[in-house]
Amino acid sequence: MGELDYGLAGLPDYSALAGIDAAVGVLATAVAEAAPIIVVGDFDADGATSTALACDALASFGAHVDFFMPQRTTHGYGLSPQVVAELPACTPGGVLLTVDNGIAAVAGVAAAREAGWQVVVTDHHLPGETLPAADAIVNPNQPGCTFVSKRLAGVGVIFYVIAALRARLAGQGVTGLPSLSSYLDLVAVGTVADVVALDHVNRTLVSQGLRRIRAGRGRVGVTALAEAAGRDWRKLGAEDIGFVIGPRLNAAGRLEDMTLGVNCLRAPDAPTAAEIAERLSAINRDRRRAQRRMVGEAEAALARMQDEGIERSGIVVHGRAWHEGIVGLIASKIREQRHRPVVAFAPGASGMLKGSARSIPGIHIRDVLARIDAQNPGMIERFGGHAQAAGLSLSFQAFPGFIEAFDEAVAEVLTPELADRIFHTDGELSTEEISLANARRLGAAGPWGAAFEAPLFHGCFHVLSQRIVGEHHLKLRLASPAGGADLNAIWFNRDVYLDETVAHRFVYKLAVNEFRGEQSLDLLVSHAEAG
Repeated sequence: MGELDYGLAGLPDYSALAGIDAAVGVLATAVAEAAPIIVVGDFDADGATSTALACDALASFGAHVDFFMPQRTTHGYGLSPQVVAELPACTPGGVLLTVDNGIAAVAGVAAAREAGWQVVVTDHHLPGETLPAADAIVNPNQPGCTFVSKRLAGVGVIFYVIAALRARLAGQGVTGLPSLSSYLDLVAVGTVADVVALDHVNRTLVSQGLRRIRAGRGRVGVTALAEAAGRDWRKLGAEDIGFVIGPRLNAAGRLEDMTLGVNCLRAPDAPTAAEIAERLSAINRDRRRAQRRMVGEAEAALARMQDEGIERSGIVVHGRAWHEGIVGLIASKIREQRHRPVVAFAPGASGMLKGSARSIPGIHIRDVLARIDAQNPGMIERFGGHAQAAGLSLSFQAFPGFIEAFDEAVAEVLTPELADRIFHTDGELSTEEISLANARRLGAAGPWGAAFEAPLFHGCFHVLSQRIVGEHHLKLRLASPAGGADLNAIWFNRDVYLDETVAHRFVYKLAVNEFRGEQSLDLLVSHAEAG
């Protein structure tokens, strides 16, 4: 039962995080000496929550702190020499603190130290062969780290650093320090939005953060984002973060400036938060429109390839007018449709092609890129990421060669078993088991998420009626051959109708739909096939 205990007392101690003592030492000295601390974040929801947490916590400890958010189109990912050049001049004792980035910033850290900064790197991404020469590095995935959870998001890593720093300051006699629980709403948002695996540590952090939000003790920026999406923050779940809050924060980093997202999370009052949240919602609507156009163009290009008899193990798509902030979403969509690793490219402001890669279970996409890089030196300008997602840049001249190299590298590891899309379900439910009561029970058993998915079921149903709602979601009315009441179902991001003349085998989850205060059962469909 320990895996189901989400009490804070069950969290592992920070002492097992390699480098945390050195990091705390640098930060504690900066606080004591009123030296400036500049936080350099990342332009996604994890980076925004990490930045907000670091700034709020350090300010509450009495630090002189500010932040800098690199922009996707002008700076690229992470701490770079260009970012360092745009920071204010370093004064004695100044500390540059990275959150959700930095483990690959060998040149950026070198430039920062040459400029006089002490550098503390906090990150969760996989390290390369060479670590940056920072004053301290805290990353559960760095060599020699024995911390029990390797799945912390960037916001989880900085939360642990702040916990250790608070303990150090309290031990030095500093009083009036805020409770660490006041940052758990940010940890929950960043962890879910970054789609890291929900191991026990992350489930605990997310569960505690959601409880805080639902109790009305979350930040006004978080509740404003929920309200802007039409969600009741009093009943907020992990799926709400994943589908409505995270995308609104991410939209700022994709299309504009993530400073807006950080400002929303740090808003001083509800009216300010509501104003920024509405702006983020508008940006997100623009993102959705651009995404639909780009997906349509990618699908058309792949259809032409199929007509020409071209089959790829690894798929590469590119659009001359695509936006580099959205290519990750395009890669995800094509990956879902084709069940193959995908890289989507768009022109970057630097004159390079900026790509985002997404993989299927069993194929480590960063390892694939590393293999290409080793076999084709100089082809890839820069890359980094996780097992299932990665980013890269290359020149236009290298693009044709990369298409072939990616296909060949994927083909080397794409076994027949991995190539087949397999749904592992928890079985078939009886008519009596498909109930609102069971949907409520399963919802309460969360938080569910990556690597800890909500139970998935399968069953045979007839389609009684169907219609498109919200522009691109398929709303269904289903009947079971075994009898019982008709069922409502929804298939998100599906705008193609099913054949109503035959029965279909559906893969689905049980969910509670709430409308105007009334609850009803919904089946959330993820797959259907005739037969």
